[in-house]
Amino acid sequence: MNIEVVKSKIHRVRITGSDLNYIGSITIDEDLMDAANIIEGEKVHIVNINNGERFITYAIRGERKSGDIVLNGPAARKVAKDDIIIIISYATLEFEEAKAFKPSIVFPNENDNSLT
Repeated sequence: MNIEVVKSKIHRVRITGSDLNYIGSITIDEDLMDAANIIEGEKVHIVNINNGERFITYAIRGERKSGDIVLNGPAARKVAKDDIIIIISYATLEFEEAKAFKPSIVFPNENDNSLT
């Protein structure tokens, strides 16, 4: 039996911008992606603390140490600059493996999205 579990989580980061005319996705500072074990192209769930929106998109690398969290394409309509969001990805594991699995969870500084 397989079970879906939280694989990665970036808890409470601030939206730094949005680009409605971009193809789609969420741009994430590469340092945050590395810390949370998220790769480019990975499906991620977005939870907006400010308005309750929940949606799915995919991650693309942003500039390292930039603090960038940018929603692109149609998802840009679901956030506003300075909204606080949670970024979550999931993995499907065998049940016994899932019981021992430890997700990568990071808690950035909400003010500038840095890891320090």
